[in-house]
Amino acid sequence: MSVKNITVTGMTCNHCAMSVREEIEELAGVTDVQVDVASGRVQITSDADLDDAAVTAAVVEAGYQLA
Repeated sequence: MSVKNITVTGMTCNHCAMSVREEIEELAGVTDVQVDVASGRVQITSDADLDDAAVTAAVVEAGYQLA
């Protein structure tokens, strides 16, 4: 099991968090995604290490950027 913490900028509401969560959940091996809108913190739990480029692409696809 692997846990990755990232910070996403631009999220202002629960809909923003849902968009980010849904995109990241589509990555292979992801088992849980927790998003805190206020801090921009996203905790991703997965079966194995995730590719940083894939995580970044998922965040960008949701319409946001990594801090």
